Amino acid sequence: MTLKSLRNEPAPPVAASAVSSAASASASSSEAVAKKRHRITIQREVIVLLAMLIFNLLFTPHFWSLQTFNVNMTQVVTIVIVGIGMTLVVATGGIDLSVGASMAISGALAPMLFMNIPGPGGIALAFVLPVIAAAACGVFNGLLVTRLSVQPIVATLVLFIAGRGIAQVVTDGSLQAFDNPTFQWIALGKVAGVPFQVLLMLALVGLFVWVVRKTLFGQYLLITGGNEKAAYLCGVPTHRVKLIAYTICAALAGLAGLISISVNSSSDANVVGLGIELDAIAAVAVGGTALTGGKAYIGGTLIGALIIQLLRYTLLAHGIPDAAALVVKAGIIVAAVYVQRRQR
Repeated sequence: MTLKSLRNEPAPPVAASAVSSAASASASSSEAVAKKRHRITIQREVIVLLAMLIFNLLFTPHFWSLQTFNVNMTQVVTIVIVGIGMTLVVATGGIDLSVGASMAISGALAPMLFMNIPGPGGIALAFVLPVIAAAACGVFNGLLVTRLSVQPIVATLVLFIAGRGIAQVVTDGSLQAFDNPTFQWIALGKVAGVPFQVLLMLALVGLFVWVVRKTLFGQYLLITGGNEKAAYLCGVPTHRVKLIAYTICAALAGLAGLISISVNSSSDANVVGLGIELDAIAAVAVGGTALTGGKAYIGGTLIGALIIQLLRYTLLAHGIPDAAALVVKAGIIVAAVYVQRRQR
């Protein structure tokens, strides 16, 4: 056999098989490392949560009571619901600063509907139309980001400023007080002694854990956030994925707005959803979702929100002003981002 024929001869099947096996082993190894890091992150969050629970059980009076448990769980519901949507947006490499404004718009529209349209029809519209209006805000944000290529922080800053003003114009700047047990059941109702809003929160967490882990949209979401250009070249509809993520985020914020006004029996566009952006971003960061995109840990967001709420309760229970909690939340975000950078 000549040297030329040797050069032109195809590689033996054994060598090709070995290369394929090596590639598969490398992919499996990378996946295993990613899962291990995820487990370590979740374990760290659980340890922090347990440490805070033990501290409060030992040093905070009446912490063990059922009333305290219900108060903390109901106060964390809106943070978790908004945090779920924020997790989806952050997973694409974006951010949504307008979730509080979406809550205000939804909370402003709902009382106007059921107070002016009598009967079950008014109640039904009060649950549906405000959430649709909030979702439209998400579509607006998504179009700015995808079609006009506006930076997410700038695109959502538009509604962050104007959205609450829209809610104030709609209500003429007045407080809407109401007493409607049917509408308020979403926040004040109980199922087998458990507040319905807590069950709704857990159901949404379970739903979006499944969406992220088991659906094609969830895979597209992570791929888009990990490397948008490569995802686009591979045929992933990155613009559509980001648009859906912003729409879901705003719709969930609208739902949280309905719960918020139901708890307070009133709607004030100046107050509803105020500062929820910081809480949601902090919950996402503490929950292990990288603010640079490519990851989405819905369960981690739940744990992160519980940590933030428990921290706030602990500070208040020990006489530290609520304003100090804002500083602590900002510190939590910085610490979470620092830990993520070290892991990378």
